[in-house]
Amino acid sequence: MTYLLISIGYLLGSIPFGLLYGKLAGIDVRRQGSGNIGATNVGRLLGKKLGALTLVSDLFKGILPMLLAAKLLGDQPGAKEWVMLCGGAAFLGHCFPVYLKFRGGKGVATALGLHLYLAPLPTLAGVALFAATVRLSGYVSLGSLAAAAALPLLIWLAGGPPELTGVSALVGAVIWLKHHENIARLLRGQEKSWKKSDAEKAR
Repeated sequence: MTYLLISIGYLLGSIPFGLLYGKLAGIDVRRQGSGNIGATNVGRLLGKKLGALTLVSDLFKGILPMLLAAKLLGDQPGAKEWVMLCGGAAFLGHCFPVYLKFRGGKGVATALGLHLYLAPLPTLAGVALFAATVRLSGYVSLGSLAAAAALPLLIWLAGGPPELTGVSALVGAVIWLKHHENIARLLRGQEKSWKKSDAEKAR
């Protein structure tokens, strides 16, 4: 049962909602903008509404497998750990989806869903850090990197279990690896800024 639930989590996480919404709008988001299937690229290409829909869809990919596992496993020994693994499987599914030859998104929204379910208060602090970083810098990628790095520490400071701190650290490491191109552009000063995009639209 537990391995079946983890498999379901991975397969749910692999659903590329951003790509599907783009296809419905007549655009392959993998071939335009940053080429990413996540909410940021979808929002840039198709507008804020579809970007927000992609964000919410990817977020719930991280939550639903854990809700299902928690319902079915109940109070069985080790249930909390299995629930956590189901969320981790959904996250890996988004980053490395079987449906897209393992070339997926960067995992930020699905990681947000995972963390909201497992550690809501530290996650809200991480969201605040993300928002502040994006507002000050104009870079969504920098906000994502800052939150991914801070969340394991925030969970530890909140007294979260070591297993959750470890999972959060691993998730954060994958997010940083998936953002390697963004990091390179940030270092070169070539990363796209929301501030610049808004300024260009206002002209």
